[in-house]
Amino acid sequence: MNVELQLDPRRTVPAWLAYGTPVLTVLAALAVGGVALVALNVDPVDAYGVMFVETLTSQFGLTEVLVRAVPLILAGLAVYLPLKAGLFNIGAEGQLLLGALAGTWVAVNVSLPAVALLPLMFLAACVAGAFWAGIPAWLRAKWDVNEIITSLLLTFVAQELQSYLLRGPMQGGTGNFPQSARFSDAATLPPLAGLVPGGESIPLFADVHAGLLVAVAAVVATYVVMTKTRLGFEVTFVGSNDEAARQAGMSRHTVYLFVFLLGGAFAALGGIAEIAGSQGRFRAAFAPGYGFTAIPIALLGRNSAVKVTLAGLFFAVLFVGGSSVEVAFGVPAALVEIIQALVILFLITSEFFKRYRVGIAFDRRGNDAPADATGGDARW
Repeated sequence: MNVELQLDPRRTVPAWLAYGTPVLTVLAALAVGGVALVALNVDPVDAYGVMFVETLTSQFGLTEVLVRAVPLILAGLAVYLPLKAGLFNIGAEGQLLLGALAGTWVAVNVSLPAVALLPLMFLAACVAGAFWAGIPAWLRAKWDVNEIITSLLLTFVAQELQSYLLRGPMQGGTGNFPQSARFSDAATLPPLAGLVPGGESIPLFADVHAGLLVAVAAVVATYVVMTKTRLGFEVTFVGSNDEAARQAGMSRHTVYLFVFLLGGAFAALGGIAEIAGSQGRFRAAFAPGYGFTAIPIALLGRNSAVKVTLAGLFFAVLFVGGSSVEVAFGVPAALVEIIQALVILFLITSEFFKRYRVGIAFDRRGNDAPADATGGDARW
């Protein structure tokens, strides 16, 4: 009996596959992650109960999720925007670090009231993040240099720059720890309770900083730009068919620069929001890979900014719930990283199945010719 694997390009993608991919991807990642838990002698049901149910049903868990979601959503938008134009911004981590460094420099060197200092910090962060993201965008637009490589390499440069500055010119406080001086009250983001009408009556808002409003504003701005403006239409058009966009008179150079500059500014906002809202000072390990986590977030939510927000919240739950599982069951902290890697792996796999129909033909007569439909063809 001969067995033949057949790959047929799909003309259309079934609705269940197009819209169910994010959910199926997450479920598959959690299922395989359960195997790792069993190998560690941990009941997956109990572990996922702690990770999701307890996290989302306690005020402490919800507060931590919203706080963690701020840099994740903003960094996710930094990857999402270039992705809509057919580009991959792998350097959101570096743009986040540059933004945090620039905002921190303003916070510890400029003395102004909070109403002026905070906008200045965020503006400095945006400029630094956009500049760092503009380098790979300009190289790609001008000389077609691969933006994946350049943006990733610039992340390593940003990490070395951070290490130098925090151990040298920007080191503050006591001891030899690689950290800046502590922020003043004027440079610290206030809680939501005093900014949102009726916020004082919501206990959750007492511990969630105003960076959440920045993230929400970025999501709304991205949604409006991408769905209501000509530039957003051009971004999508260039991402769908670069050559057709060029023949239609659209400038891919403008699009490339736009998505990278805006994305870099968003990633930088995530960095300074985390510093000014949660940390109170720049520490070397303040961001546990938020910029890299932004990649699966953008892949999961690449259809819209709203879905990026949902994906960012999901990964925030993974971060917070993963820490709870680590404490409750003594599992390694790498568990969350394993689940993130599985999400990426299954996303890539799902893309293959969205592009191709896979069939297996059985020829029970042992002939070399492939079997027809009546001769035992089977598809899945």
